[in-house]
This record gives sequence, C-alpha cells and structure tokens, in this order.
Amino acid sequence: MAVAIVEGGRTYTRGYGVRKMGDAAEVDEHTTFPIGSNTKAFTSAALAILVDRGKLNWKDRVIDRLPGFEMYDAYASHEMTLLDLLTHRSGLGLGEGDLMFVPATTRSRADIVHALRYLQPATSFRSVFAYDNVLYTVAGQVIEAVSGERWEDFIRKEIFEPVGMRDSAVSYAGQGSDRVEPHARTSEAIRGMGPQRVLPAGHEGDAAAPAGSIYASAADMARWLRVQLSHGALEGEKRLFSEESSKEMWTPQTIVPIRPFPSAVAQIQPNFEDYALGFFIQDYRGHQIITHSGAVLGGLSALVIVPEKNVAFAVMINSEDSGARWSVFYHLLDYYLGLPPTDWSAQFKKALDSLHTTAMNSLRAAQKEQSARSDRGPSLPLASYAGVYHDPWYGTATISSGDGGLRIRFDATPGMEGPLEHVQYDTFRTHWTDRDIEDAYVSFALDPGGSIDSVRLRAVSPAADFSFDYQDLHFIPATH
Repeated sequence: MAVAIVEGGRTYTRGYGVRKMGDAAEVDEHTTFPIGSNTKAFTSAALAILVDRGKLNWKDRVIDRLPGFEMYDAYASHEMTLLDLLTHRSGLGLGEGDLMFVPATTRSRADIVHALRYLQPATSFRSVFAYDNVLYTVAGQVIEAVSGERWEDFIRKEIFEPVGMRDSAVSYAGQGSDRVEPHARTSEAIRGMGPQRVLPAGHEGDAAAPAGSIYASAADMARWLRVQLSHGALEGEKRLFSEESSKEMWTPQTIVPIRPFPSAVAQIQPNFEDYALGFFIQDYRGHQIITHSGAVLGGLSALVIVPEKNVAFAVMINSEDSGARWSVFYHLLDYYLGLPPTDWSAQFKKALDSLHTTAMNSLRAAQKEQSARSDRGPSLPLASYAGVYHDPWYGTATISSGDGGLRIRFDATPGMEGPLEHVQYDTFRTHWTDRDIEDAYVSFALDPGGSIDSVRLRAVSPAADFSFDYQDLHFIPATH
C-alpha cells in the first residue's frame, strides 16, 4: 500500500509492504501503483486546459469536435456535449461496452469510438446515472482531435510535467522499475475469496487509457492533490487550470441514486451523491467530500478532498482487497474530521464476508438446479455449435470443435479463450484458460428449423465486476 496526504502546506507520503509477493523489494513513496478510474479526473483536467485556452467549451457538442461520432440514439448523437461525456448520463447501461477493452484488446481507440453506434441504450439520454468507461475514451479522442496530440502525450506534457509528477506513467509498460505487481484472490468460484496470488500484468490495455490507465506514486499523487486543493494553482504564478475550471470540475452534474449499504458499514452511506467531472460529490457524516475510487485487475485506489479542512489524501494498494483500502481511507477521514474512531478493518471484513457468503450461496443454488438437468441437451451435435459469431459492438467470437469438445475465443481480446462445458439444454459455460477473467454462461437460441439463431451470455458469478458486461452482447452467426 502507498498513502499520500496533503494537509494545508504539509505533505506526507509513505509506502508499506512489498511490491510483489515472494520478492523483498519494498514499496516506497516513488513506487507506482495503478490508480484506475482516478485517471478520469486527469482527462477532465486535460479538457479544462483546452477550455482555458479557448480551444473548447464545456457545452460544445461532441459531433462538432469529433467528426463521425455517433451513438445508437440519433438524439443523443446530435445533442451530446463534452459535459455529457464525463458525467455518466448517456443512456448506456452500467459498464456497457467495457468488454471491448477489459481485458486488453487488439482494437484501437478509434475503433471503440466507432462501435458506440451499436451499443443499445438502457435508458433515455440524460435521465439516469449509469457509470461508464467508454465515453471517457471518446473524451480522449476529443483531446487528440483538438490538440493534435494523443491523450498519452497531452497528459505527460500538459499535466505530469508542470505538476512535477516524475514517477507517473500513462501505461503499464511506461513505468520505471519501481512499480508494483498486481495481486488478487482468484482460486475460488467467487473472486475475492481464497489465497492471494500474483496476477499476470497487462490486462488493461491502452485503448481505454483516458478512463483508467494512469500509474502513479504516493509522491506524485500528493502533488496532484495539492493542485486540486489550490484550485489549479502551481508554484509561483503558474496555473495548471483556472479557478473557474476547478469550480466546474467540482460542480454536481448528475444525481447518483443512494443504494443501501451493508449494515456493518451503514454509517458511511451518504445522504446525497452527485457526479461532477471525474469526481463524486457527496456527504460523509455531515461533511461535504469530493472523492473517487479506482479499480483494475489486481489493484485499487481511492482519493478524497475535504475542502473545509484543506485536506486531501489518496490510498493505493496492489491487490483487490477493497476492505483494506477502505479501512485506511475511512480511518484517515475520521481522523481529519475529528470523528470518533471506528474499527473499520473489522467492519469491512464483516461486510465483505457477508457479501461473499451470499454470492457463494446464490451460485451453489444455481449450480444445484443446473446439475439436476445436466442430462438435458444439448439439442445439436457439438460440431453444429462451431462457427464464427458476430456482435455489432464487440466484433467476433469463434467457437471450434475438436477432441470431443468445444472451445470459444473472443477474437479481439488476446488470451480470452478456453473450453466450453455443457450445463443444461443449449447452455454451456466458459472455462477461460486465463483464470483472471470472469467465466460466463453461453446460451444458444435455435430457430424453428433447428439452426442456431443467436447467442446470449451472462456472468457465472453473481459478484462479477460490471466491466464483464456479457449481458450486453448479442451474437449471431456471422453467415446470417
């Protein structure tokens, strides 16, 4: 873990533990961690810089800045603004389209932007908050179209350099040698249970970098938080962005529905929550905070800004143990707000144990029902399920037969392949060779003539991360 704290004019940074299990190399203040979706505020800041320079206006329509931009819905295509790109109100469902780049893809960022036109909305435009990543990818393309520089180059030149973020990188490969390796608990049916293990690196590619690819150290996160607390001011008379842009980035745009929190951690449930430009604006026990979390496979982060106390801090960890991240986060928040201490480690362990137990019970109940019907089907000889299947926004998946079984491969996602195991009727399930990828049920629908008409998918685990949005896929045989 690494922690960065900015309190008034003072900065505290420290690393804890090791960069990789089984290796003695320790974490220090310059060790880089993935910050995941805390990258979004950097993308918003990059747009703010262009707004300050008169190159953009927050209410500019995307189609006027990015020729060829198109959503499934014609009204959304015509009316979507830069603010809409950043505030999760497009009409897309939660995480819709994430399988285009999670895990890493061979597709380009431009390809992903083009595919947006095939993502069918879950709600009407601007009516509901639903967190997404794909539209921050579009924001990155807008930055390139307006500035003439790729998002990566703009972030390095216009943010990292003036802020003094010398350790940070915009990709896994771009980091120095002082970096962590990702870890997770993946040996059980529910991710997050079982022993910790080192993960293969590089699951998150560059295609969706503007949504979540930055790697930063505690020292650099402290510099970033100092800029946020100073509303864009740098040392001397220089500024990264204007006070007006700072205010815009912290201005609520989209109301976030409040969901019930587990009883063990109910006291952290906010009374209100909104999304601004790369930040959540909410209350914590009577105090307004500006916050965001981040997650990639094998690493988590969280940051908070408390304007009334002139305090900000960030916590980063190279595992998926969210209870550890949040325990430190809320311990620090309570301390700086002068609130009575809570044993957050015990409370989050209780909450997560309960969530894991519920998910496991649900999975076992489903498997019990399926096993009672495992002798029913499949309707066709296994070879009849083989072929190339096409989804409008993802692309193609190939199912092959041989050695008495079926195999599936997601063609634009390297390493996303493995055997298909029969479950019941015409439903199979994946068993990806890369066990870091969430498995999915694969259900074939037949037409009246007995030929395969379509294929739908759904995550096997009820606790699967929303970025494995299998339910949004609708494959049909490529020959149709």
